[in-house]
Amino acid sequence: MHQIKNNNTNFEVGRYRISPMTQARDDGGFDAMVSIRSGRGMASVDRVMHFTPSFDSRRAALRYARAEGLAWAHGQ
Repeated sequence: MHQIKNNNTNFEVGRYRISPMTQARDDGGFDAMVSIRSGRGMASVDRVMHFTPSFDSRRAALRYARAEGLAWAHGQ
């Protein structure tokens, strides 16, 4: 398994902290993931979503994860 990269692209939308991430695949592609956190301390919740499409570049996977995180946060 390959290391998950955060790339320091965290941002906030309302009460949510969005962290798009990527992970290299064995076939040379990249997976997109996003962590969405809310709350503090013992009352915090962290949702992590791992998306199905594989991307040719880390940048494309990161862009997709960011867009999905934004869409999720705006839909709440």
